[in-house]
Amino acid sequence: MKSASPTITIRDVAALAGVSVATVSKYVNGTQRFSPAVEARLKDAIEELGYRSNPLARSMITGRTRTIGVAILDIANPHFTNVVKGANRAALEHDYTLLLVDTEENPARERSLIQALAPRVDGLIISSRASEEMASWMLELDKPVVMLRRVQGLAIPNIGFDNRLAAYMLARHLLNLGHQHIAYLGFGGATINDDRIEGARDALAESGFALDVYDTHEPTAQAGEQACSRILLGPNRPQAVICYNDLIALGFMKEAKSLGFRLPQDVSVAGIDNVPYGEYVEPRLTTIDTQSQKMGELAVQKLIDALAGRADVGHVILEPRLVVRDSTAIHTA
Repeated sequence: MKSASPTITIRDVAALAGVSVATVSKYVNGTQRFSPAVEARLKDAIEELGYRSNPLARSMITGRTRTIGVAILDIANPHFTNVVKGANRAALEHDYTLLLVDTEENPARERSLIQALAPRVDGLIISSRASEEMASWMLELDKPVVMLRRVQGLAIPNIGFDNRLAAYMLARHLLNLGHQHIAYLGFGGATINDDRIEGARDALAESGFALDVYDTHEPTAQAGEQACSRILLGPNRPQAVICYNDLIALGFMKEAKSLGFRLPQDVSVAGIDNVPYGEYVEPRLTTIDTQSQKMGELAVQKLIDALAGRADVGHVILEPRLVVRDSTAIHTA
């Protein structure tokens, strides 16, 4: 195979393959399939000449950029990093690339950033905390959209997660370990936070116990660290704490140890997301696997289906998986 050269054109490929320029154009741009024999000749000619199509010219012809826009809430959060990793893997398999926007947990910037991204891509995968009313503008983007959360009432396909069941499973796990006084440290800025509170409450109510609920101002390790002292040094210290996500849990655990508490002997701690860091701290974090990479993969597949005219406004709900590690233990006091 010869090295790529700027002098090689689509006409050279057509001449070598013995087909028309239009045939080469349709093959390269993926707008038409041909017989195996013709496609084999085209492939061989392209490889022999080292021809490379011009992506900009291709997009002008087809109206497609072969690019998917992904808007996530915080690239520093490993959950979203894993979502992007899964989405990128699926996109590459379909000859798409990703264009990423980090909205940085800033609702005021979210809409303008996504609207600026939309004209540059064929479709969008969006992670947003916006309510149904606040997210309705996404229907006006004139591009296929897949949401990384179920939004009731919007005709947008989405990949969701059973948040209520996730918190229920953690609470049930802690109850089975003998814990009765359980707290939930949440993030009220997330719409899914209420589902997680209700799931934990349901489990405790079945055993006749109540859930103590606390809140953080952001879903970060720093916020978990800051909340720790008012929970563990307050008058109603819990025996176990379920955190909104793993980052909050990791920050909480760090501060708890600094305050002199032994984990999990004095307090059990659990999170949600199964981020990679959780397995490499001491004690290792008990968590719920939200299947983040699979979420990204499925979102890309739904978007590609929509681009192919197979739009489905339904939703997919991923099932939580309990991952038991060392940060939770039998209550002995």
